[in-house]
Amino acid sequence: MYLKKLKIGNVELENNLILAPMAGVTDLPFRVLCKEQGAGMVCTEMASSRAIFHNDEKTKQLINTDGEKRPISFQIFGSDEESMAFSAKEFSKFADIIDINMGCPAPKVVKNGDGSKLLLDLEKADKIIKAVVQNSSVPVTLKMRKGWDKEHIVAGELAKMAEKNGISAITVHGRTRTEFFSGEVDLEIIRKVKEAVSIPVIGNGNIVDEETAMEMFEKTGVDGIMIGRGSLGNPWIFRNIKHYLETGEKLEQPTLQERKEVMKRHIELCIQDKGENVAIHEIRKHISWYTKNLPNSSDFRNRVNHTENSQALIELVDEYFNSL
Repeated sequence: MYLKKLKIGNVELENNLILAPMAGVTDLPFRVLCKEQGAGMVCTEMASSRAIFHNDEKTKQLINTDGEKRPISFQIFGSDEESMAFSAKEFSKFADIIDINMGCPAPKVVKNGDGSKLLLDLEKADKIIKAVVQNSSVPVTLKMRKGWDKEHIVAGELAKMAEKNGISAITVHGRTRTEFFSGEVDLEIIRKVKEAVSIPVIGNGNIVDEETAMEMFEKTGVDGIMIGRGSLGNPWIFRNIKHYLETGEKLEQPTLQERKEVMKRHIELCIQDKGENVAIHEIRKHISWYTKNLPNSSDFRNRVNHTENSQALIELVDEYFNSL
């Protein structure tokens, strides 16, 4: 009943379970794994429109999608109309969907007037949306929080403005910027946004398992859900939620063998994408998430953090899982 194909503009998703864009996390290897586990769409890490405008090499790495299964949403952030328009034009050449970030709470993003800071300046937000939509040849979506703080709850107003300006779908994170990722997610505000517009609305915030996914659908009436931190070390969350929505039954959690194989595949994909030196350091946080709450995992993670080559890392993973 809740699991279905989702149409965003002229792009049809296999299902309505979406991997959220997360800086430093949703790189090519992780997106590939989440797609394999059943995500209907994945999103790139957010890319700075100013960096794209200045042809920054590091930013190009963020948008590498070699061999990836489509559709992919490319997220951009910025508060400068010219660079946002330029980014929209550039990304239209290879993106399936372009997503505008108006939800990121990170201080280094907010201090430049970007991300969730735009929730305090709807006039500027309006101009940014128009600039991106007018310069994009693919559907444009918007990701936002419910507001800046409890005195500035603007989700409904911004959603209507976005729809009027040609946005094809909206994702709402049910917290304010000042709440960051703490406290309860406000499902009521997501429901109100859903009722205020006729374009698809995607619910986001604290979806960590089958029950929280079901609650988001039941209490808000959203067209799809977006999963962020619930997928860390747990790409299986998409498979599990998909199965639960289809059958009402829960799948068993991944076995130790399955966990080990996916971790090793993640390491290999990371090396292919970034080269051994960078990959060894980047994969450490993922290994930490994969092994959270497993026996003797802190000692294992400590050894991983002192490993400097891929062969030794793979051997360490094998040795640890065999000991379990």
